[in-house]
Amino acid sequence: MIRGEEVVGTILAAMERESRVNLHARALDVTFADGIVTLAGEVSGITAKKIALELAAAPSPVSGVVDRLRVEPSEPMEDGAIRDHVCNAFISEPAFASYSIQALVKQTLETVRLLDAKRMLEVEIADGVVILNGTMESISHKRLAGVLAWWVPGSRDVVNGIELSPPMEDNDDELTDAVRLVLEKDPLVNASQIRIRSKDCVVTLDGAVATENSRMAAEADAWYIFGVNNVVNNLMVTG
Repeated sequence: MIRGEEVVGTILAAMERESRVNLHARALDVTFADGIVTLAGEVSGITAKKIALELAAAPSPVSGVVDRLRVEPSEPMEDGAIRDHVCNAFISEPAFASYSIQALVKQTLETVRLLDAKRMLEVEIADGVVILNGTMESISHKRLAGVLAWWVPGSRDVVNGIELSPPMEDNDDELTDAVRLVLEKDPLVNASQIRIRSKDCVVTLDGAVATENSRMAAEADAWYIFGVNNVVNNLMVTG
């Protein structure tokens, strides 16, 4: 039987080889017990977080991963301010114009906007983590809600528990459409220059962008989307 220390050592060695995780700059706490790996600590961004989780799940004895990783916020922000920003983002988004919005404040749900009880977005913030619940009509709506929450500068993680009514199956075309929608909404990205392909939860970005910041923003946007397991960034900087 493989010992826990060996599993942890294998995971840490894989992370050492992955420059995007960068263990030298940010040490992570990795533990293994009863088939479950637990990751804790702070990472530089969404890419590092998702790759670390993928590497932790790779060894054969691992049956599950507990995610306690937090992303360094681009701007320190109190939970109340994060909540206000997330709610305002939802109110301003045309796709959510028919949705009611509630926010959990001191364990009490407060109504931010009341429209349709069957279409409800619930927002909770806990130590910089945005927790989304409620009911939405499509997986694209669910994905967009998650990305808008990630875009709030103080967000350290997003837990997307939104349910779909009626339930629907996901597929590659749905994922591609979601990535395209998000890139079109990002002011840092010229989506018209980017070709998007999705296959088995892996998103590939091809094309040209003007700056390195645009290239990295497009990749981060794809990683933010619920259901994406990997991003292949083939974008070329031409500026």
